[in-house]
Amino acid sequence: MFERARDARAIVGICEMDLIYLDYNCFQRGFDDPRQTRIQMEALACQELFIMAEVGTIKLIWSFMHLDETNLCPFPDRKYAIFGMASLCQVRLGPTEDILQLAKSFQATANLSSKDALHLACAVEVKADLFLTCDDDLRKKGQNLNLTIELLNPINYITKEVP
Repeated sequence: MFERARDARAIVGICEMDLIYLDYNCFQRGFDDPRQTRIQMEALACQELFIMAEVGTIKLIWSFMHLDETNLCPFPDRKYAIFGMASLCQVRLGPTEDILQLAKSFQATANLSSKDALHLACAVEVKADLFLTCDDDLRKKGQNLNLTIELLNPINYITKEVP
């Protein structure tokens, strides 16, 4: 199912389009409690990202970590919806030793959880332009790693993109 994607741009023929790795919480945000304004805004921003992927203005990445977390989801309706969103991801990334080693270094350097470190390592390995997450702590810790990839909240990306 997954192919090795060292340079995803060459695989999908990306020119000026943003290549984006979404943290798993971006796939789940629409299912969270909408009573908080921030959750509503992030859910709308994530929905907009999937629309942008559908019309071809951005390219999204689906990794083995997304698949693993989706398979662990105990709610069948959410799984079904997330697999639908996954179909919009044009770049697929399987596990590699390089990703594992990079994730271990992120854990040691920035005190990231194993899942967060693996997601971030996947984004770096595939040379994504951006890593979008609703997790403020992950963004702060990731920025301390001095990576070339930009870490943003989906709201910040959507508002940045709107003229």
